[in-house]
This record gives sequence, structure tokens and C-alpha cells, in this order.
Amino acid sequence: MWETLRNAWKVEELRKKLIYTFLMLVLFRLVGVIPVSGINAAVVKEVAGNYDMLGLVNMMTGNSFSQMTIMAMGITPYINSSIIMQLLTVAIPALERLQKDGGEEGKQKINRITRYVTVALAALQAIGIIAGLQKSGNVLYPAYQNFFGYMTIGVIMAGGTALAMWIGERITKNGIGNGVSLLIFAGIISNLFNGIVLAFTDAVGITHYGTTIWQFLVIIISCLVITTLVTFVDMGERRIPVQYAKRVVGRKAYGGQSTYIPLKVIAVGVLPLIFAYSFMSFPGTIFAFFGTNSGVYKWWSTYMSQSSALYLIVCAVLIILFSYFYTSITFNPREIAENIQKQGGTINGRRPGKVTVDYLQRTSNRLTLFAALFLAVLATVPTLLSVWNNVQIPFAASSILIAVSVAIETVRQVEAQLVMRHYKGFL
Repeated sequence: MWETLRNAWKVEELRKKLIYTFLMLVLFRLVGVIPVSGINAAVVKEVAGNYDMLGLVNMMTGNSFSQMTIMAMGITPYINSSIIMQLLTVAIPALERLQKDGGEEGKQKINRITRYVTVALAALQAIGIIAGLQKSGNVLYPAYQNFFGYMTIGVIMAGGTALAMWIGERITKNGIGNGVSLLIFAGIISNLFNGIVLAFTDAVGITHYGTTIWQFLVIIISCLVITTLVTFVDMGERRIPVQYAKRVVGRKAYGGQSTYIPLKVIAVGVLPLIFAYSFMSFPGTIFAFFGTNSGVYKWWSTYMSQSSALYLIVCAVLIILFSYFYTSITFNPREIAENIQKQGGTINGRRPGKVTVDYLQRTSNRLTLFAALFLAVLATVPTLLSVWNNVQIPFAASSILIAVSVAIETVRQVEAQLVMRHYKGFL
């Protein structure tokens, strides 16, 4: 990776893109310290601990939510709106035709709709969350405890999300890598770095939160092991060999080459984890709105806390179900088989048609099963470490998986840019 970055720095165009990406990430982090007017951040940080769902938002925003800055919602509404639009594209024929047959103009229309949905969703989420927190802990100053106060806060936070979305799109267009993914990556790395630094200062006695040297070593070793394991699995792929027949057109022969279809081992990415975490945290968040002293909230916090065995089992089952669900809407073996057949290709040892479709479906199901089990086990490791010997792990499985995936994909894009610029052609 370091060799790739050194080589990229020597190319002027890539150097400009790297600098541009870095400066935009710095801008994103600097803007993320501007507080939202009317909110008592200290009370929010205290009350937000009652809502598991807000921990996921805080992780994705790099602690901007707990500090109640204008980037408190971060890029999370954009991710949610993108998922919503992806599901609606499958469910609504008009959107499906716009995506498949609309060409570049169709994609731009869908992107425009996604932006509008993002801003509206960010405003609604901000107002809803602040209203819920207000009932639990009086987080608003008196001047903002009215309709216009809520609307002002919603508009400010939606503006922060729109700015984050703009920064991400600028990075994608003028920089290196996917801008939205890099913004999430920056927040996760900031959280991870702050957590490790806090654990270290606690272990050496500078702060006093109860972390020992032994627990700090467990944190470092577990972080390295999980990162290595996730990197190894994330780069894995199943290669399906495809043979294309020769076609003679006039005096020229086309085709005849052998290639393969790469299927990633974790093609579902981190979405099953996010879906499962959001699904499991949603009831607790709703129950907390009725008050932390209510019976239903006490039952949920007792039997469905993040460290309980029932929570881990249900969460693992949801991860497996969401993995198969997401694969079913993103992977179409019939379409792939038809494209191979139209191009005059066949999978080695498989007849075109239903046999090929069944083979692709069976292969996809096996990969999905492995990915689902891997993600389910990975999701429980930080919790088990927290329960064992009371080690407070400053990261989640989803955060490590996101960070590793984004880093690998960014390095691959840099390598692809280097290959294009060093290609000499045929001599």
C-alpha cells in the first residue's frame, strides 16, 4: 500500500487528486466541530446512552452526534435514502425502467431524487431524534422548545447532511475513491483512534476509567486480529470460469478466449450488519420515548441489552436473513446466464440455460451462507470481549468491516490509475 502511494505521489495528476481528497476530508472534519444552536450537548451525551440506535449514528459520524454539531446526522441519511431508492427501483417498474433504459440521464434523475429524499429524511430524523431526547432529558434551551425551534434545528442538521453529501460527491468526481465511503471511513477512524488513545491514557494512569494494561493489550490484539481476518476474507472471491466460442465475421475471427466471473465472498458488504443493528435498536429507541422508568423499557433493557445472550442470538439470525434478502435483490443469476449466452459463452461443464442458472444460484447461496455466518460471528466478538473481563472495545464489527473495505477499494483505484498512466502500449 505504501509503495502504491509513493508511486502515485510521483504522478502530478494523481498527486493533485490525493491532495484534493485530503483537504476535503479535513474540511469535513473541521465543519464537524460547529455546534448546533439551541441544544445542550452535555445533556444530549448523557441522555443518548439510553438509545442503542444513536450509538450507530454516532459511530458513522465520528462523534459528531454526541457533540451535537451541524454534522450530527452526517452522511447516514444519504445511505438510508440510497438503500430506499435501491429497494424502490426493484419494486416500482417505472424506476426500474428509468435505471436500465434511461442511460446516463436516467441515472442523473435517480441521483437527483436520492438527494431530495436525503435532505427530507435528514430533517425528519433530526427533528424526531431531538423530540425524543427532549422528552427524556430536556436537551433544548427554553427559547428553542417550540415549533420554530424544532424546525430551525431540523433545517440546520439537514444542511449539514447536504454539505456532507456535496463533499462526498466532489471527492468522487475530483479526488480518489468513493467520496461517501471515505467520509464514513474518516468518522470510523477518528472514533477508533480516540478510543484507543483513551484506553492507553487510562491504562497508564493519566485518566481513571478502570482500563488496565492487560485490557489495553486485549484491545490492541483484538483490533489487529479482526482487521487481518476481515482483510483476508474481504479480498477473497470465487472465480467461475467462462469459455467464449470463436465467431468468424468475414476474414476475422472473434472470441475464443477464456475468462472468469468473480464473485466476492462478502458480496453483501456491511449492509446486513447495519440493517440488523438498526432493527434491534429501533424497539429500544421507541420504548425509551415513553420514559426510561416505564415497564416495557425496563424489560427490553434487561432481556434485550447488547450484552445479553438473547440479543446476540436474535441479531445473528437477523444478519443471516438480511444477507440472503440483500443477495436476492442484487444478484440475478438468470440475467447473468442470459448475458453469457448472448455473448457466445458457456460456463465450463455447464449447459446454457436452466443448468447455468441453477449453478450460479447454488454458488451464490453457498457464498451467501459463508458471508452470513462470518458476519454473524464477527458481530458478536466485540460484545463477547466486552463481557469477558469487562473489556470495553472502542470499535464495532461493522466499523472495522467498513474501514477495511473502503481502504482496500481506494488502494485498488489508485493502482488502477497508475496502471493506466504507465501503460506503454504495443511496441
